[in-house]
Amino acid sequence: MRLEHIVFHNLRRRKGRAIFLVIGLMIGVATVVTLLSLTDALSMHAQHELENFGANIIVTPRSEQLNLNYGGVQLGGVNLVPHEIEQVSLVNIDSIPNRRNVATIGPKVLGTVEMQGQRVMMMGVDPVAEFKLKRWWSIAGRPVEQGAELLVGDALVKRFGLAIGDTLQINGQDFTVVGLLAKTGSQDDQLLISPLSTAQSVLGKEGKISMVEIAALCHDCPVNDMVNQLQQVLPETDVQAVQQVVKTRMHALDQFRLFAWGVAVTVVIIGALLVFVTMMGAISERTREIGIFRAIGYRRRHVLHLVLMEAAIVSVLAGVMGYLAGVLATLAALPLLDGGKAVWHLNPALAVAAVAAALVVGLVAALQPALRASRLEPSEALRAL
Repeated sequence: MRLEHIVFHNLRRRKGRAIFLVIGLMIGVATVVTLLSLTDALSMHAQHELENFGANIIVTPRSEQLNLNYGGVQLGGVNLVPHEIEQVSLVNIDSIPNRRNVATIGPKVLGTVEMQGQRVMMMGVDPVAEFKLKRWWSIAGRPVEQGAELLVGDALVKRFGLAIGDTLQINGQDFTVVGLLAKTGSQDDQLLISPLSTAQSVLGKEGKISMVEIAALCHDCPVNDMVNQLQQVLPETDVQAVQQVVKTRMHALDQFRLFAWGVAVTVVIIGALLVFVTMMGAISERTREIGIFRAIGYRRRHVLHLVLMEAAIVSVLAGVMGYLAGVLATLAALPLLDGGKAVWHLNPALAVAAVAAALVVGLVAALQPALRASRLEPSEALRAL
């Protein structure tokens, strides 16, 4: 009789123990797959949100700082800004090696204008890019789109008593207020915001950019390398990474993944102990059977293969069923997490890893019981009858 025939016959004969082993390992594998699948789905969704939530790279015109001091007394400093950024130079950003990691590019032009006899700050923006960068903005009305339209900061709204639909004359040109920006607690409250080309015309800065905000963040994008790449293609600028934003976001994602792996390792250990205890019990129950095998000529390696083959079949079956159960659990849990926005994606590597991990855990846990069984002498086994 071949060894595999003995294995399958034994599994059929002891269905209860086999089912117990499969269910135990399956629960472990399903838990691990569920945790890792949820982590991947939520991380990908969080990454997508973070990539479009604010800027973490700032590009400004290169300036020289003139420090004024005499006799150890600091008199302050003066920034000498030779020129603003040429808008056409921004196309060079597309040539950097990490361009795929750039989520949003938000050019801005800044300047002061006269409104109702007072000087206020105007900012021209690319409407599509700016409202991706500033997703936390709350607007009454609508964002600016094109032409002579204005989005007015909260401080200016209160200062001038403005409302949606008002017409304002700025530097001799009529503008319509299409939106009111809710209080942000930042300098945005002091701004008149208009489309980029319109502001450039009003400020006399056609083709000029005062600064650029870039949102670039992902699990594998080297932000510091991107800063160096941007500096090379925009040589007349200063490129700075907002390090605190980058490190905080990446730390949050890493901690989330680390927690999942910690739970996964714990579950795997519990599964290994389950297999070990069950197989040890099985060896004790089969002492007579093993003694007969040894008495009729089966060698130690045959007995070792017999036990490990049984453990391998059970482990592979548990791995496949555990992966499928984990996927179903993930699909059931995702709508309840993160507002149902996260989406599960098929990961073939995880499927292979789940089955392989179940097989390795099952074989490692069964190795000591298998060695014990193989060392059992026929005379000792028969004396147990």
